[in-house]
Amino acid sequence: MAALQIVEHRAAWAGEFEALRQRLQAALGPLALRIDHIGSTAVPGLCAKDVIDVQVTVATLDGEAGAAVATGLQAAGFVLHAGATADHVPPGAEAHPAAWRKQLFKNPPELRRAHIHVRVRGAANQRYALLCRDFLRAHPPTAQAYGELKRRLAAALADPAAYPEVKDPAVDLVVLAAEAWAAQRGWSGAG
Repeated sequence: MAALQIVEHRAAWAGEFEALRQRLQAALGPLALRIDHIGSTAVPGLCAKDVIDVQVTVATLDGEAGAAVATGLQAAGFVLHAGATADHVPPGAEAHPAAWRKQLFKNPPELRRAHIHVRVRGAANQRYALLCRDFLRAHPPTAQAYGELKRRLAAALADPAAYPEVKDPAVDLVVLAAEAWAAQRGWSGAG
């Protein structure tokens, strides 16, 4: 298995997200309630894997509307990752499966690497991604410490596939601090 690479922040990531956002909007139309750049590539100055993470917020993943989302993305060339149907549940968080459910799509192999996380508006995982991003944007020293952790994990892990399992608890620590910040600031993620 190839070694995991963490690279310095690239200004080009914002433009690459915008191109993805336009493709997603064209594929989904009004089914996409919002399309956000999330993850480390969305935080200026933060190192990351060279994978653009995008969150598409939808009204539901169920029924005809949920099927229409999957059909629209697949028709636009995005590839469903059938094994990824839920996010990691942080300690102390609501454990109800619907709060962490998602669909995950990837770009086809010939295009730049991207993960498209489709989550339901108001679900815990939809809020989590936005809160983490906004908190790290507002706290560059925390982002730098998190980046250093990611570099060390990438260098030290014998199995790169274990990276998310080790990194998730660190993100949970960031989100615990972010919750206090959100309460103090009146952050809702609605922007």
